[in-house]
Amino acid sequence: MGKNLTTRSEDYSKWYNELVVKADLAENSGVRGCMVIKPYGFAIWEKIQAGLDKMFKETGHENAYFPLFIPKSYLSKEASHVEGFAKECAVVTHYRLKNAEDGSGIIVDPEAKLEEELIVRPTSETIIWDTYRRWIQSYRDLPLLINQWANVVRWEMRTRLFLRTSEFLWQEGHTAHATEKEAVAEAELILDIYADFAENHMAVPVIKGTKTESERFAGAIETYCIEALMQDGKALQAGTSHFLGQNFAKAFDVKFATKEGNQEYVWATSWGVSTRLIGALIMAHSDDNGLVLPPKLAPIQVVIIPIYKGLDQLEAISEKVNPLVKQLRAKGISVKYDDRDTQKPGFKFNEYELKGVPVRLAIGQRDLDNGTFEVARRDTLAKETVLAEDLISKIEFLMEDIQSNIFQRASDFRNANITEVNSYDEFKDILEKKGGFIAAYWDGTSETEERIKEETKATIRCIPLEAKSESGSCMVTGKPSARRVLFAKAY
Repeated sequence: MGKNLTTRSEDYSKWYNELVVKADLAENSGVRGCMVIKPYGFAIWEKIQAGLDKMFKETGHENAYFPLFIPKSYLSKEASHVEGFAKECAVVTHYRLKNAEDGSGIIVDPEAKLEEELIVRPTSETIIWDTYRRWIQSYRDLPLLINQWANVVRWEMRTRLFLRTSEFLWQEGHTAHATEKEAVAEAELILDIYADFAENHMAVPVIKGTKTESERFAGAIETYCIEALMQDGKALQAGTSHFLGQNFAKAFDVKFATKEGNQEYVWATSWGVSTRLIGALIMAHSDDNGLVLPPKLAPIQVVIIPIYKGLDQLEAISEKVNPLVKQLRAKGISVKYDDRDTQKPGFKFNEYELKGVPVRLAIGQRDLDNGTFEVARRDTLAKETVLAEDLISKIEFLMEDIQSNIFQRASDFRNANITEVNSYDEFKDILEKKGGFIAAYWDGTSETEERIKEETKATIRCIPLEAKSESGSCMVTGKPSARRVLFAKAY
């Protein structure tokens, strides 16, 4: 199975697109801008989903499901929200088709026009806050901590598998609180959950911060985010958590009776991550040989490949391997024994290297005679011979070691690609020659932010939460600046 991947240094974008398809993660569909997520890609999403879902539920959140369609009038109730999404909306105008009278095919029945158009959800704040008006009556109903796993549609003209598609899968949390303090704490809690998941499951180091006013979610008072750095030096927004204030509560008249009997508007948050995380996973770790997956998110953590001549040898190997498979599965390790007779071992080695399986075991007649296995790890491509009696403990060690090594490698790369600059010329030079995150002083105005974006295509990725408080001068205008912010070109 020749991988024949374009190398990252040759054309990073082409490498990514080829890898997604050749590793059987996804493909373009018959609907322009939409993708088909194949079983192997969906298995990664299921692991992401399971890990995050557990973390949400451990912090008191519950799952629900809300309609795919949103009445147009709902979307218009919160002015900045509709303005933020208006250009991305898919609109349903009719509810019936019919055969054309001239026999040319199916047409939209002009008599079946909806009284009010329906929007295919780009996000669910409006339909959910209309629902919360019925669910929330008193302080006893708060906090309301709801999440949904769903699909959304945001009409995109330029698409890329996982990173930007017209339809994508995600989770969106929507919570209601009695006080501003509780809602802000919720938004920050979710940010910490996202960062924890990114670093400890995805092995992707992230920087936590807030967005500038122009980059905030439409309708939010504050947008918190985690930003990751990909191997080509571009940033990727990996998750966002929004403090919505009382904007949506006021738009949909969601009030509650306080303990003192007063009527007050609730305080809100919303937050989400999407299948874009799979794109982050690919671009943060993978190499010119294919995917490199952290063990915690790999659909197959260990693959065992027999090397044999004739059925007798295969049967002898299988007798040795089958109990091992059961032992590994009993320890929660996902394992595949690939005894297909339709492909040669070399083809299988290539296939699982391309698919990023963390550990590969090979066993042939000589291994049977010596009581050994050949063990290869995907992250370093190192191989060693291990005695059968030491194999379980070796694999358990490798699950942790590969996970931490992948994270360390990504952290070292990220840290080596954060550059502090003090002048605009230096900024443009670093952006062109090195890329990565650039920490620079900014005067806090949207005019300067927009100028930098227009002239360099770099944006303010975030105002880091853990940034040193040190004053300086804006690299563009020379005006006073309270702290450095992080710039980068981004996906």
